[in-house]
Amino acid sequence: MFKHILIASDGSELSMKAVDQGLDLAKLSGAKVTAITVSEPWISEAPMDMAVIFPADDYEKAVAENASKLLTHISGKAQTVGVSCTYIHVKDQFAAEGIVEAARAHGCDLIVMSSHGRRGLSRLILGSQAHRVLSLSEIPVLVCR
Repeated sequence: MFKHILIASDGSELSMKAVDQGLDLAKLSGAKVTAITVSEPWISEAPMDMAVIFPADDYEKAVAENASKLLTHISGKAQTVGVSCTYIHVKDQFAAEGIVEAARAHGCDLIVMSSHGRRGLSRLILGSQAHRVLSLSEIPVLVCR
C-alpha cells in the first residue's frame, strides 16, 4: 500500500480532521508520515496599507512560530498513534506548489489534505488549493472534507 504519506495542514479545524485521517491511514498501512505546512510570501498576504502596520519581519516571525506550534502538535499526534513522523515548514511559496514540490522531494506516494469546499464566487476569488494540488500532483491525493 502506501509507504510515505505527506499530510498537509494549515492549522484549521478542517485540516486537522485530515491530519487525523492521514495518521489513521498511515497506521493501517505501516507508512511513515511527513507533515507539512506552507506559508505564502508576505507580499501576497499583506496589501500595501497593511504592509505599513504589519512589517515583513513581524510576519516572518509570526509565521515561523505558528508553523512550529502546528507541526509539533501534529508530530505529537503521530507519536500518540505510533506513526513515524517528520515535518517541514515550506516558506515563501503558494500552498499547492509547496505541497506538490515537497511530496516529490521527499519521495512521498500519497498526499492527504482537506478541502474547504468553496464554490462559486468564493472559490473564484479565494481559489482552491486542493484543486490545484490535484491538478499538479503526479501521485494520488486524498482530499478529506
